[in-house]
Amino acid sequence: MVQQVLVAPDKFKGSLTAAEVAARVSAGLGVPTVELPVADGGDGTVDAAVAGGFSRVTIEVTGPTGERISASYAWQDSGATAVVELAEASGLRRLPGGHEPLTATSHGTGELIADAVRRGAKRVVLGLGGSACTDGGAGMAQALGARLLDADGEDLPRGGAALKGLARIDLSGFVDVSGVEFVVASDVDNPLLGPHGAAAVYGPQKGATPDDVRTLEAGLARLAAVATATHGLMGAVEHDDTPRAMGVAGAPGAGAAGGVGFAALAFLHAEIRPGIGYLLDLLGFGELVKDARLVITGEGSLDEQSLRGKAPVGVARAAAGAGVPVVAVCGRRTLTDDELRAAGIEAAYALTDLEPDPERCMAEAGPLLERLAARLAAVHLQGD
Repeated sequence: MVQQVLVAPDKFKGSLTAAEVAARVSAGLGVPTVELPVADGGDGTVDAAVAGGFSRVTIEVTGPTGERISASYAWQDSGATAVVELAEASGLRRLPGGHEPLTATSHGTGELIADAVRRGAKRVVLGLGGSACTDGGAGMAQALGARLLDADGEDLPRGGAALKGLARIDLSGFVDVSGVEFVVASDVDNPLLGPHGAAAVYGPQKGATPDDVRTLEAGLARLAAVATATHGLMGAVEHDDTPRAMGVAGAPGAGAAGGVGFAALAFLHAEIRPGIGYLLDLLGFGELVKDARLVITGEGSLDEQSLRGKAPVGVARAAAGAGVPVVAVCGRRTLTDDELRAAGIEAAYALTDLEPDPERCMAEAGPLLERLAARLAAVHLQGD
């Protein structure tokens, strides 16, 4: 079999989707390619799954501020697998105006999951990233039939701030998920509470002030404490008004997506798996790379964040297992050659190598990427 070039990039955020990056790279190479857009569980995960052969299911759900929006998940009949991306329904990009850190909800993500379960899903892969909310997954749980009640037995309003008033969680109407495997695809290892928790670390990125962070922390601590007291979860108790991040609340990844990781662990009994590694398996990367002589990966910015489980490094690790070399394309790079090689990437080509103006790089990313791919081919595909 003639060996192909496997083009497996993530998106260039703000410029090109992963599928568009793959198409532009392929056009510039001038050799046979196989395109496999990838994602690490954040924005673009559903698009990557659809490009990999899943079908798209679009329904109307609740956006992070309560408005009704159209959102999608990916569906595969074989295996009855759904890929749900939190950013689709509850992401920052869904905010119509400014940030709403105290009231933003994950309700729409729960509606996507509920639809997949009604469709007959046996496995639901939940990609966490780019969330607008810090509600501990309370909204997601409510959409799946949980009732979060105050001391008077009234349902709590949406958002993380309201959780301070939580007195009881009623799961009697919770959707039956007993036959469904839930996998959280995320590389975030933060616990729910404390200085490394969802509110302290990610709240400010969503517009939370220091006072807001304290309010959200108190709400998340209350959610964990009530869940512990009423549903047999380990740890996460309050003592002398101090939250103790133990058990489920202290598990790595419980703080992902504003605490949605906690709700997935607590109420869906999900397993947390490394985002890019799991999704590469799901998309069939392991089979495709066997017939490849070169893998081209990439993302908008190759920087220190890339080394913490982002798509290009995940692709490089997976390709290394098959003994296939990897090069990368990107909008810009701050990693040194030594750092790249240590991550398994032989070389990286940046749009800023061709056009130093970042704004022009963003606006003209497609044509520049084709030129960059041609330069890459002249070095790594000589003789073709």
